Amino acid sequence: MSTPTIQGFHHITMVSTDAVRTLRFYRDLLGLRMVKQTVNFDDPGAYHLYFGRGAGDPGTLLTFFEWPQTGRGHWGVGGVHHLALGVETPEAQLKWKRRLTDAGVKVSGPLDRGYFTSIYFADPDGQILEIATRGPGYAIDEPADALGSRLVLPPESRLPDGRDEEAIAERSWPEPVPRVTPDMAVFGIHHITGITNDLEQAHDFYAGVLGLPLVKRTLNQDDGRTEHWFWARYDGETVAPRSSWTLFGWPGSDYRARPGAGQTHHVAFRAKDDEEQRAWLDHLRAAGVQVTPVQDRTYFRSIYFRAPDGVLLEIATDGPGFTLDESEEELGRTLQLPARLEPKRPEIEASLQPLPSDPESE
Repeated sequence: MSTPTIQGFHHITMVSTDAVRTLRFYRDLLGLRMVKQTVNFDDPGAYHLYFGRGAGDPGTLLTFFEWPQTGRGHWGVGGVHHLALGVETPEAQLKWKRRLTDAGVKVSGPLDRGYFTSIYFADPDGQILEIATRGPGYAIDEPADALGSRLVLPPESRLPDGRDEEAIAERSWPEPVPRVTPDMAVFGIHHITGITNDLEQAHDFYAGVLGLPLVKRTLNQDDGRTEHWFWARYDGETVAPRSSWTLFGWPGSDYRARPGAGQTHHVAFRAKDDEEQRAWLDHLRAAGVQVTPVQDRTYFRSIYFRAPDGVLLEIATDGPGFTLDESEEELGRTLQLPARLEPKRPEIEASLQPLPSDPESE
């Protein structure tokens, strides 16, 4: 049986301790649209907020469970180190640096990563975020039709000893950026980077089981030693946007990711429809992967499983979509509940803190 095709990312789900603070950061500061406010279907007393573009386009979605009592998490093996959001140009990135810095957010970079340029910061719960440019792309140091075929060593100029840290810190946009302008728009998930203790085992899983080709083998450019491998949807010529999954390799490490605030709960890949998801379910079971039955999440259907290092993964369908229970114009403005929870709406609403309305819609 042939392996179904991963379409790219569907969403990433993270953990926050304060829904209002999360809303202020991702909607009001980063300019993402809140496309759905609902609850965690497995824990209806907690918000589940969705941010993204358009009508909740797959590959643009950042979602959050609000767990006010949870402790601080930490990255490590079997978890996500950082999430990168994509912008088109270095100029847009410098505008983001100025906007974030003026808002009191500590920003590092821009750093030349060769394949893109990056700035780094953290959300209020400590989740590490990156804003990365779309290009130049992975083919700057390998033929486009042979990506990932060898270990590529980054030049000294991109490693800590070769960088002018003072000049990097000073680079920013010369004027305040009080509003998110169209040229700054985040186009979705650029890449997601995790940590594993066995890159070869990870490769067997992502390439052999999930069918994601290896498109880059290089080193972590912040230490020049740690191997950094990239997998993505790749047709032998082009790497699809919103599909790059990357891992730092910590061979044999037992420093595990600690769940909690500021950490990723799970990463979801796309299936275009129910038929493709059923093919994935059959394929994963045939490969010996323990996978859940299909779960109805109202706006999509999901199956869950773990990679060998323990990171929780999901394959979610593109549909039915977020306009199932409200119009595209009204997305995210009111609390939506699945039919089975509607009888409990009064007690659910009483347990949740009210969310401020979008100033842009008033």
